[in-house]
Amino acid sequence: MIYKNIIKRGIDILGAFFFIFISIVPFIIIAILIKRDSKGPILYKQSRIGKDIKEFKILKFRTMVHNADKIGGYSTKLDDSRITKIGKILRATSLDEIPQFINVLIGDMSLIGPRPDVPKQRENYNDREWLARHQVLPGITGLAQSRNRHGTTNSARKKYDIFYNKKVSFLLDMKIILWTLKVLKKGSY
Repeated sequence: MIYKNIIKRGIDILGAFFFIFISIVPFIIIAILIKRDSKGPILYKQSRIGKDIKEFKILKFRTMVHNADKIGGYSTKLDDSRITKIGKILRATSLDEIPQFINVLIGDMSLIGPRPDVPKQRENYNDREWLARHQVLPGITGLAQSRNRHGTTNSARKKYDIFYNKKVSFLLDMKIILWTLKVLKKGSY
């Protein structure tokens, strides 16, 4: 319980500061590339569901055309025409996730935890699952993403996320980091 409630948050703060510091130059370069590639803001903000079912705004580098949600909804397909040229690269390398370290620093997210749901995903859960799913802070990476990033069904993802929420530990978080590094090495898309 000490790890879950105190130590994990300390690791999140230190990790977020470290990643923000080493990401300053890439952040600036990516921001310039996004602005040159397409019209719209550099950062994309989207409502997500966090711990205790509290809504927050997740930050990402914008990888799609401006107003993409209005054009085609919240989920993307493999060859989605709304994805920009630079967006394809950012998604393939997961660099679009860099701004989420700000969410971690603020306390909306953790480095490791279930990926945060969009509110519409509520329909995929019964009441018990929805409550169980949101007992910990959502993460930049999680068990479901580290095991099978884009090939996971909703049912499997729920099982991974609920399992993680029940079994949060330093050892499990270290395993997820190693598994995530393997996934990143392969590429996301």
